[in-house]
Amino acid sequence: MNFAQVPTVTVDAVPADGLLLDVREPEEWAAGHAEGALHIPMGEVIARRTEIEERVGDGPVHVVCRSGGRSAQVTAYLAQQGVDAVNVDGGMVAWEAAGRPLAADGEPPRVL
Repeated sequence: MNFAQVPTVTVDAVPADGLLLDVREPEEWAAGHAEGALHIPMGEVIARRTEIEERVGDGPVHVVCRSGGRSAQVTAYLAQQGVDAVNVDGGMVAWEAAGRPLAADGEPPRVL
Protein backbone atom coordinates (compact mmCIF):
# COMPACT_ATOMS: atom_id res chain seq x y z
CA MET A 1 0.00 0.00 0.00
CA ASN A 2 1.24 3.47 -0.87
CA PHE A 3 1.46 5.56 2.32
CA ALA A 4 -0.01 8.51 0.41
CA GLN A 5 -3.19 6.43 0.06
CA VAL A 6 -3.47 5.50 3.74
CA PRO A 7 -6.82 6.62 5.23
CA THR A 8 -6.12 9.75 7.27
CA VAL A 9 -8.05 11.97 9.69
CA THR A 10 -7.20 15.23 11.43
CA VAL A 11 -6.70 15.32 15.20
CA ASP A 12 -10.02 17.10 15.72
CA ALA A 13 -11.80 14.21 13.97
CA VAL A 14 -10.61 11.70 16.61
CA PRO A 15 -13.53 11.12 19.00
CA ALA A 16 -12.79 11.41 22.72
CA ASP A 17 -14.00 7.83 23.20
CA GLY A 18 -12.29 6.46 20.07
CA LEU A 19 -9.46 3.94 20.15
CA LEU A 20 -6.17 5.80 19.81
CA LEU A 21 -3.12 3.58 19.20
CA ASP A 22 0.15 5.35 20.00
CA VAL A 23 3.07 3.63 18.24
CA ARG A 24 5.87 5.86 19.57
CA GLU A 25 8.81 4.65 21.63
CA PRO A 26 8.49 4.32 25.45
CA GLU A 27 10.43 7.52 26.20
CA GLU A 28 8.18 9.50 23.82
CA TRP A 29 5.08 8.02 25.47
CA ALA A 30 6.35 8.79 28.99
CA ALA A 31 6.97 12.47 28.10
CA GLY A 32 3.40 13.02 26.91
CA HIS A 33 0.53 11.02 25.46
CA ALA A 34 -3.21 11.18 24.95
CA GLU A 35 -5.17 10.05 28.02
CA GLY A 36 -6.64 6.59 27.46
CA ALA A 37 -4.51 5.77 24.42
CA LEU A 38 -3.23 2.25 23.85
CA HIS A 39 0.59 2.27 23.75
CA ILE A 40 2.20 -0.34 21.51
CA PRO A 41 5.57 0.75 20.04
CA MET A 42 5.80 0.30 16.28
CA GLY A 43 8.28 -2.57 16.61
CA GLU A 44 5.78 -4.54 18.73
CA VAL A 45 2.65 -4.05 16.59
CA ILE A 46 2.94 -7.32 14.65
CA ALA A 47 3.47 -9.40 17.81
CA ARG A 48 0.64 -7.61 19.65
CA ARG A 49 -1.89 -7.35 16.78
CA THR A 50 -4.51 -9.44 18.62
CA GLU A 51 -4.34 -6.95 21.51
CA ILE A 52 -5.27 -4.20 19.05
CA GLU A 53 -8.01 -6.26 17.41
CA GLU A 54 -9.55 -7.04 20.81
CA ARG A 55 -9.87 -3.30 21.56
CA VAL A 56 -11.50 -2.33 18.24
CA GLY A 57 -15.07 -1.20 18.82
CA ASP A 58 -17.55 0.33 16.38
CA GLY A 59 -15.12 2.87 14.95
CA PRO A 60 -11.66 2.64 13.46
CA VAL A 61 -8.34 2.40 15.26
CA HIS A 62 -6.80 5.89 15.15
CA VAL A 63 -3.03 5.38 14.81
CA VAL A 64 -0.69 8.14 16.02
CA CYS A 65 3.05 8.73 16.30
CA ARG A 66 5.05 11.96 16.62
CA SER A 67 4.29 13.43 13.18
CA GLY A 68 2.51 10.79 11.08
CA GLY A 69 5.21 8.74 9.36
CA ARG A 70 5.43 5.68 11.61
CA SER A 71 1.69 5.70 12.16
CA ALA A 72 1.11 5.69 8.38
CA GLN A 73 3.19 2.51 8.12
CA VAL A 74 1.28 0.87 10.99
CA THR A 75 -2.07 1.99 9.52
CA ALA A 76 -1.11 0.41 6.18
CA TYR A 77 -0.12 -2.84 7.93
CA LEU A 78 -3.33 -3.00 9.99
CA ALA A 79 -5.45 -2.27 6.91
CA GLN A 80 -3.72 -5.15 5.08
CA GLN A 81 -4.70 -7.37 8.03
CA GLY A 82 -8.36 -6.34 7.70
CA VAL A 83 -8.37 -3.94 10.66
CA ASP A 84 -10.33 -0.69 10.24
CA ALA A 85 -7.49 1.79 10.85
CA VAL A 86 -6.83 5.46 10.08
CA ASN A 87 -3.68 7.54 10.40
CA VAL A 88 -3.86 10.68 12.56
CA ASP A 89 -2.46 13.45 10.34
CA GLY A 90 0.34 15.42 11.99
CA GLY A 91 0.58 12.98 14.90
CA MET A 92 1.10 14.06 18.49
CA VAL A 93 2.68 17.34 17.33
CA ALA A 94 -0.68 18.30 15.76
CA TRP A 95 -2.54 16.82 18.77
CA GLU A 96 -0.67 19.11 21.16
CA ALA A 97 -1.00 22.13 18.82
CA ALA A 98 -4.77 21.57 18.65
CA GLY A 99 -4.99 21.73 22.44
CA ARG A 100 -6.08 18.11 22.83
CA PRO A 101 -5.39 16.84 26.38
CA LEU A 102 -2.05 15.25 27.24
CA ALA A 103 -0.99 13.09 30.17
CA ALA A 104 2.54 12.19 31.28
CA ASP A 105 4.46 10.02 33.70
CA GLY A 106 5.65 12.66 36.16
CA GLU A 107 6.75 15.92 34.50
CA PRO A 108 4.34 18.31 32.78
CA PRO A 109 3.31 16.58 29.53
CA ARG A 110 5.06 17.47 26.31
CA VAL A 111 5.56 15.88 22.91
CA LEU A 112 9.08 14.67 22.15
